[in-house]
Amino acid sequence: MNTPTLVPSILIIYTGGTIGMMENPETGALENFDWEQLRHHVPELKRFGYRIDTQSFDPPIDSSNMTPCDWQKIVHIIEDHYEQYDGFVVLHGTDTMAYTASALSFMLENLSKPVVFTGSQLPIGQLRTDGKENLLTAIEIAAARDEKGRPIVPEVCLFFENKLMRGNRTTKINAEGFNAFRSYNFPPLATAGIHIRYERQLIRRPDPARPFKPHYLVDTNVLILTLFPGIRRDFVEHVVRVKGLKGLILKTYGAGNAPQEPWLVDQLKALRKQGVILVNITQCSLGTVEMRRYGTGLQLLEAGVINGYDSTLESMVTKLMVLLGHGYSTDEVERLMNASVAGEITTDELATGIPAIH
Repeated sequence: MNTPTLVPSILIIYTGGTIGMMENPETGALENFDWEQLRHHVPELKRFGYRIDTQSFDPPIDSSNMTPCDWQKIVHIIEDHYEQYDGFVVLHGTDTMAYTASALSFMLENLSKPVVFTGSQLPIGQLRTDGKENLLTAIEIAAARDEKGRPIVPEVCLFFENKLMRGNRTTKINAEGFNAFRSYNFPPLATAGIHIRYERQLIRRPDPARPFKPHYLVDTNVLILTLFPGIRRDFVEHVVRVKGLKGLILKTYGAGNAPQEPWLVDQLKALRKQGVILVNITQCSLGTVEMRRYGTGLQLLEAGVINGYDSTLESMVTKLMVLLGHGYSTDEVERLMNASVAGEITTDELATGIPAIH
């Protein structure tokens, strides 16, 4: 890891989103504007005394249009500038920010520098915007060093409304309020008040014996199946017969339970026999999957469904895409899905990260 310069250097990656938009006076619609105008609205940037540079998507995109190709683009930017900057701030629309932050936590293996996602619910040019505070605090966090000169938060995280959260533990919970994101099953890494208070015991550290390794391979042949009372057999059978399916995420009830319908279990067993990875996550915001607790969960375990523990949907979808993209065996994918690769789930076992690609 490089010794940080006396003057922190931060690269802001602007992908698009509300934070960088202005209202068209004629139509009332929000439109993207040039990053230099954003500097105009946040003159406080100069007071940091940091070297702050920017790299923008051209054109900027609404986060609803974010795809794995855009995740790869962000990873490329970080890899290309990794040695030149002490930290990175990614400005991103809120709708899919948790997906992108989760994906990058798996695509940026053994990260030793902060990658802080943020955005806003109101455009930064509006009087009551939350964007200015989010941006300024995200930059300060990305530049923060401990007493040994090391980055305080060397992982992919998300800052919104005074809370710094692990990126792969977040989900968007509010379409209107400034408290747009929540990390239900893992505490905040830091809280911003008069001072920024870091919970250092919660923050992941890189392995100094291993290099930073970016990953780009992603396989999108995955589906999400949400269970609900009255779900029809013919609909499920039609969905899971989709050509090329490699991974299925089941959103189940409570502690990982599903209806005790023989046709459902038989369908899951058939998929597992075909090599499809089956993952169980709960529809509940808080808590974890425990398939051994009830018979309605045990039947899934016996069918070959693996435990998603206390993960978010965003985390499990992106993790599965990344693992499938690297062509690992079914056994290896299942092992890593059952382990914490980047702090995304709470288990008794820890993985060392995505295996080296050969």
